[in-house]
Amino acid sequence: MFIKRTRSLLSPSSELNSLFGEILDWLLAPLLFLWPITIVLTYHLANKIADIPYDQSLADNVKALSRQVRTTDGRVQLKLPAPARTLLHVGEEDTVYYQVLGTRGELVSGDKEIPKPDPTASSPPEEVFFRNEEIQGEDVRVAWQYLPSEQKAGRIAVQVAETRGKRAALARKIVSGVLLPQFIIIPLAVALVYLGLGRGIAPLQRLKRLIETRRPTDLAPIGVEDIPDEVRPLILAFNDMMARLEQTLNAQQRFIGDAAHQMRTPLTGLMMQAEVALEETDPAQVHACLERISSSALRAAHLINQLLALARAESSFEQIHAVADVDLEQLGQEVVTDLTPSAMARHIDLGYEGSESPLTIQGNPLLLKEMAKNLLDNAIKYTPPGGTVTLSIRSGEDGASILEVEDTGIGIAEGERERVFERFYRVLGSGAEGSGLGLAIVSEIAEVHQATVNLSPNPAGAGTLAQVVFPPKRPVPPSIASQE
Repeated sequence: MFIKRTRSLLSPSSELNSLFGEILDWLLAPLLFLWPITIVLTYHLANKIADIPYDQSLADNVKALSRQVRTTDGRVQLKLPAPARTLLHVGEEDTVYYQVLGTRGELVSGDKEIPKPDPTASSPPEEVFFRNEEIQGEDVRVAWQYLPSEQKAGRIAVQVAETRGKRAALARKIVSGVLLPQFIIIPLAVALVYLGLGRGIAPLQRLKRLIETRRPTDLAPIGVEDIPDEVRPLILAFNDMMARLEQTLNAQQRFIGDAAHQMRTPLTGLMMQAEVALEETDPAQVHACLERISSSALRAAHLINQLLALARAESSFEQIHAVADVDLEQLGQEVVTDLTPSAMARHIDLGYEGSESPLTIQGNPLLLKEMAKNLLDNAIKYTPPGGTVTLSIRSGEDGASILEVEDTGIGIAEGERERVFERFYRVLGSGAEGSGLGLAIVSEIAEVHQATVNLSPNPAGAGTLAQVVFPPKRPVPPSIASQE
């Protein structure tokens, strides 16, 4: 559409995509489009109106001329005095022509330049008709009628033609009388529309100033009392977005505080062990201090890796990154292979049970592998030596995909099964080393993939059964689908 352009010609601003300019275009473009059409229609109607009085005058001349036609012994004659003939050819502004044709179409009197009427036309006698013709390159209006004849065959035709000078002058007066006021009214209407539209969008300008004057840290919702109905849904959506942003910022602040608190302990241990090693002179004691430093460094590195994994699970970018079809069978086998050395070091029997058919879900391969690895690592840590840990993949009801980790460890009390998903929470008295982030990471990644995590006692005896259930034919999360 012609009004769709990158910059509005009627907009008060040169900015692209101006709402003011877009509305102004849609209001004024139809007016500017219809104005030329109005001019053409006005000119056409003016010509029609101008024809009415002059056609009546032409018709009177035809009737007056017809009264002077006589038929004597089959011969047609026009009894018209010479002065009258002269007056017929002289007009104030136009040239007038007349013509009388006999029953055989011969010229009885008048001007031969007037085109003859259609002899086949079925025109009632003594009724005046009109048509437009051209004489010597000039447009004329012709009035004509057929007169009855004493002879059965043939008709007498009487015609009077007049050039269109007076008609054109009258039409121009009508057009100018109609259009000239429009040259005043339309610019005035444009100005009123401009001012009215500016007043109409004034609440948006007030809203803009309100937002610009707010402090960067002010995430409070914007009041909608004086907001127009058309803008209120946008403000409500904006307030909802600000509330989610505030929750995210609060979560990040808590995360940073918790991470700093948790990192302080291993770093303090490293510093103390390093100071002790510096003061020792016995090589055996120095070696023992270095082993403790190495162990503390490994714990710190593990904590940092888990913190990064948790941050990656919460990151909107990572939620939409590298989405693909993931084979749970292959993923489970890879995780079991990766953690087999850790299980062997603790004398734990680590096993894997696959499904009878391939199970494929759509998601982030890195996050899903991190989730399975944390579940399995958590089970190995809380299972005493000689125990068993099994990762299994199977199909559930209605086509759901299930990833399970079963162990024969210390188990989790019913009152703590919800709290273990909190960050840095650890079951007291377990004696196992850990950061308290493993199950928090599992929960975050499961939420990203619209899966549910359940903890229950091991039905085979002691220990825990951790179960992650992916919905059947799981739709891609909106955050993921928007970037595919």
